[in-house]
Amino acid sequence: MSGQLENIIDFTLTYNQYKRHLFNYTLKMVNDRLTCEDIIQNVFLKLFENLNRIRNKDSIQYWLFSTVRNEIYSYYRKKKIRIDQFGSDDADEIEIESPDKIENEFDNKEMKEFIHNELNKMGIDQREVFLLKEYGGLSYKEIAEVMNIDEELVKSRLFKTRQKLIKKLTPLFNE
Repeated sequence: MSGQLENIIDFTLTYNQYKRHLFNYTLKMVNDRLTCEDIIQNVFLKLFENLNRIRNKDSIQYWLFSTVRNEIYSYYRKKKIRIDQFGSDDADEIEIESPDKIENEFDNKEMKEFIHNELNKMGIDQREVFLLKEYGGLSYKEIAEVMNIDEELVKSRLFKTRQKLIKKLTPLFNE
């Protein structure tokens, strides 16, 4: 019985540690709150079922992001959605963490909407790397593993995405 209790405790700790990052990443990939919640629920159910099989507890983050990514792409295939055509008008769903905590909520909402719109104009490869890094909190190496690409390619895509965003944001701050 104590083994089952340990599993529940491990699962709860893991859930609390990763749910927000997974939710933010998934929401930005599917742009639908209900679909996102379903995907996250499925991923955590799979985690609970497979927790005993994961030998290296340090690989749980990789396992979670790989599983959620697979679920997202499975959702796209089922719905026959082209990944690059998916967009959302609901900028309220975006959560951008700011260490400075921008005081003016209107400006913050406007900024979120702007970034969201700019990300949706980019190719899925650049957008996904950015979302995994900024909202998923993964390292370059972890992103490379999840996306099954070279770490240097991750850095390159992330750099290009950030440069595009900076280029688009700069005129806003010079007004």
